[in-house]
Amino acid sequence: MHEAWTVVSAVAAVTERVEIGTLVICSSFRNPALLAKMAATADEVSGGRLILGLGAGWHDPEYEAFGFPNDHRVDRFEEWLQIVVPLLRGETVTLDGRYHQARDAVLVPAPAHHIPVLVAAFSLRMLRLTARHADAWNTAWFGGPDGRLHQSLAKLHAAMEAEGRDPATLSRTVGMNVRDPELDTPEDRDEDRSFSGSVDDLARTIDEYAALGIDHLIIDLLPLTEASLDRLARALDLRSGSV
Repeated sequence: MHEAWTVVSAVAAVTERVEIGTLVICSSFRNPALLAKMAATADEVSGGRLILGLGAGWHDPEYEAFGFPNDHRVDRFEEWLQIVVPLLRGETVTLDGRYHQARDAVLVPAPAHHIPVLVAAFSLRMLRLTARHADAWNTAWFGGPDGRLHQSLAKLHAAMEAEGRDPATLSRTVGMNVRDPELDTPEDRDEDRSFSGSVDDLARTIDEYAALGIDHLIIDLLPLTEASLDRLARALDLRSGSV
């Protein structure tokens, strides 16, 4: 796939309304203060449409191929967030961490808009960092709501309680794989991680996510074609609510 931030910048320059974001950018590959500056700049170019999706990283072969350290990823991410998030909020940051340092760092010009920070998280520790620093949370990938999702939501609620944060202040986002049933084959099918039902079923499944308090679905259409987009549009027209 292409490098995410270059694509974000290109899309920001040629669109006017759609929100733009990363799902999710690997914190290990970029200096935190530089990434904050990049985010503030992209948000300015887009007129305040950036959602900054962040994660601690996971794919060892990529780390090894490019020579990035892959030890203590959550420790590194915790320090990384302590630089990025305050900078995006217009603060001056000094941090003498084990993995990251900043000394009287500040973004000039300051971000003109509030840039939402989204964190993808599964483990309890990552969920607590989400509750501590983020505006939104993501988990992926799913077909319909299932036991895995219910467990993740329960863990998120426990993390919010542990951090003393009002659950209503955090947006919940879920990645959903949606396959075209006319093109679906048994070897492609994964009942737990992809949806391949009818348009009516898709509308009902989206409503089920909304009933669980999911604020946004990030839908991966398989294949990504106009026909798949048309199926999704018809499902949205049939819905009883909104998500």
